[in-house]
Amino acid sequence: MVERHYFKNKLIKSFDFAFGFCIPGSVNTWESVYTMPPLDPKQIQDMIDSPNETLSDSFYFVDDVLVMHNKASYQYE
Repeated sequence: MVERHYFKNKLIKSFDFAFGFCIPGSVNTWESVYTMPPLDPKQIQDMIDSPNETLSDSFYFVDDVLVMHNKASYQYE
């Protein structure tokens, strides 16, 4: 899985995850806690003042083949 976070079309963070083997037909969970880069107060306010300008793309691969692509936009208060 590859996840990218953007603000006003500028990449602010990128994550690359690798999942281990899961037995077919099994039920599995996976949790990851990760931090975003520090943001200065001006950028935080700019993100609040710019709804839907913060975006993310998540790409899911199986055997190096893209099987799903999720896009999200964010509004902060």
